Amino acid sequence: MQPILTVTLNPALDLAGSVPHVIPGPKLRVTDLTIEPGGGGINVARVIHRLGGPVTALAGLGGPAGDRITRLLEAEGVRVRRLDVPGDTRESLAITDSSDGQQFRFVLPGPEWEDTTVQSALDAIVEAAPAGGWMVLSGSQPPGVPADFPQRLTRALAGQRTRLVIDTSGDALAALYTSPQAESRPAVLRMDRAESEALAGRALNSAEESLTLASAMVDRGVASLVVLARGAEGSVMAAEGMRLLATPPHVTVESAVGAGDSFTGAFTLALFRGEAPAEALRHGTAAAAAAVTTPASDLCHAADVVQLLAGCRVVAA
Repeated sequence: MQPILTVTLNPALDLAGSVPHVIPGPKLRVTDLTIEPGGGGINVARVIHRLGGPVTALAGLGGPAGDRITRLLEAEGVRVRRLDVPGDTRESLAITDSSDGQQFRFVLPGPEWEDTTVQSALDAIVEAAPAGGWMVLSGSQPPGVPADFPQRLTRALAGQRTRLVIDTSGDALAALYTSPQAESRPAVLRMDRAESEALAGRALNSAEESLTLASAMVDRGVASLVVLARGAEGSVMAAEGMRLLATPPHVTVESAVGAGDSFTGAFTLALFRGEAPAEALRHGTAAAAAAVTTPASDLCHAADVVQLLAGCRVVAA
């Protein structure tokens, strides 16, 4: 089977470091600086590669920051398929306050896309899509990209049998939720707790409430399989005739950054390898738990995922 393809429309060069105290006024001298390639699909590709899976990262990259992301990915051994876009790829900054461990995250907007760039990107993604294989569209959309881009992509892929995993946010997620396309639905839609509560318009205070929302989305044709994260509680998953709850073992949280991308990477790789959805959910849960034990924006590591896997429980709910 062809490698998994991940798609990142709005990647970022991720900078992370720490300061003694985050206070207004004086210059804050950053130490322990790390620089990594980032953005949803790029991080998912890095996780799949770390876990030993075949993957290619297709990303919209431009300017010096885009060049640096390409070099960093290649240095890790991740195959890159570059989609040249106008402007310079954005940067993000995560600063940890060493006095109390709180983390502050600043994310810049990406360069604005014209209609011609949007169409070129759609054509390039469809051309690169693994027929009968797995693709992940993950991360935010650059300014100028229409909210229905994921729906346009699912329609364009309909004849290729490519199984699409979507993990997006904002207007793109809202469009998927409010205007489902049952005839060309994505295989998987994943979202974090804040995103699912925003769609619901209220707090989801229990796993049962999250499962009710996920099941309703499946019934409406939003996606064939819906995964909703619940932070430290784990994740719920719904499909036709299926309602599952996955809980992780207790771990010491170092940083929550990267947990969602780690989940999506491990989950997709398990499905790619022919695992049942319940087992894929267990792998994703272990990867998310492993990710929160790493500092700053680091992702999960394979040895930690293996160690935590046995402690992840998946039960019918």
